[in-house]
Amino acid sequence: MKIIGEFKKFINRGNIVDMAVGVIVGSSFTAVVNGLSNNILKPLINALLYVLLGGESIEEIYSIIIPAYTTNEVGEQVLDLASSIYIDWGAFIHAIINFGLVAVVLFVIVKVVNMVRDKQKKAIQDILDDFPTKEERREMKKMKLNYKDEKVLAQFRKDKAAAAKAEAEEKARQERLANPTTEDLLKEILAVLKSEKEQPH
Repeated sequence: MKIIGEFKKFINRGNIVDMAVGVIVGSSFTAVVNGLSNNILKPLINALLYVLLGGESIEEIYSIIIPAYTTNEVGEQVLDLASSIYIDWGAFIHAIINFGLVAVVLFVIVKVVNMVRDKQKKAIQDILDDFPTKEERREMKKMKLNYKDEKVLAQFRKDKAAAAKAEAEEKARQERLANPTTEDLLKEILAVLKSEKEQPH
């Protein structure tokens, strides 16, 4: 019974379920890509090669390294690809096509998923923005403001953001005064020299 409970706990983990879904979708996706490559793109490439090279197809693009010959039915020696050692450029081109298709489709899928997630986050944030937080309710109660009124809440947030910005600017100014840069020191020296020059002797 303990083993069954542990197995249920293992299966119910989110990453296991996600992985299973990913494997199933990946298998189906591979079949779609192979179908697109084999049944649509490869015939188009073969037709293009036929026009350009006169009869070649993607399967016939190879470089023989060590040839092997066999005798056909009429007694002629012909190349035996099964026994020859050769570079199969056609298979390589086919693999590149498949890789490109997978990369493009995955890019589109990820982009769509990210767009949907961003829209969901924005929608959730928009809903949350319509309601005050606990801290905002507490502050507005102290200021005797009606936090249920959307206009009052919006003005409160606007005033708070402006106050935070002013506070940050003042803090930055104080820090700069406490730790002046070389430029600040040069400006101060120039100001002192200018004031001394303007004073009557």
